[in-house]
Amino acid sequence: MTEPLQIGLLVFPKVTQLDFTGPLQVFTAVPGAKVHLIWKRIEPVPTDSVMVLTPTMTFDECPQLDVICVPGGAGANDMVTDEEMLAFLRKQGTGAKYITSVCTGSLVLGAAGLLKGYRATTHWSAIDFLADFGAIPTKTRVCVDRNRFTGGGVTAGIDFALTLVSELVDRKAAEAIQLGIEYNPAPPFNSGSPDTAPAEILEMVKARIAPSQVRRTEQMERAAARLS
Repeated sequence: MTEPLQIGLLVFPKVTQLDFTGPLQVFTAVPGAKVHLIWKRIEPVPTDSVMVLTPTMTFDECPQLDVICVPGGAGANDMVTDEEMLAFLRKQGTGAKYITSVCTGSLVLGAAGLLKGYRATTHWSAIDFLADFGAIPTKTRVCVDRNRFTGGGVTAGIDFALTLVSELVDRKAAEAIQLGIEYNPAPPFNSGSPDTAPAEILEMVKARIAPSQVRRTEQMERAAARLS
């Protein structure tokens, strides 16, 4: 009898819920897969929106995962120096078939030492930090390098998850899930990338995130120093 795929998505305070709810919807449609939401304790976890999450499993309870996925969000800035999180990722990383992330979750993988020498992507505002952890920054929506699958910012999580399902099962399974969730994006504006957004919109967003970028820079420098 074939063992079910064990897929684990990490949750943590101030996670961006769409980073993992997109992949979660895709992964739960994989026949026979067991999908877990994992945190240190079984307790409500606040996201960066009004949504509150309840983990299904703790670090200590977690079996060896086939797929480990780290989402991003403002809380990722704290996770890059959280020793419990990093130790869990390192332990799981020794046996996981696929080590993956969405958005700034790749920075957490990097801080755990799991992206050294691998191409990886993340949110456009954070991509330059990947090199601090020995990764090779790659500006693409989904980056695949051996068994490392990383998705770009937030909405790229669905693209990432479908790409991974095509590897875990096959392309037909991925396409069936895509049709089932009617993933047929047609955005109303062409502002979804700094390469296509109007200059004034890009500057507006950069100004809005500038304070958080200062803190992110401090945390990434601290995490990179600890890793080295």
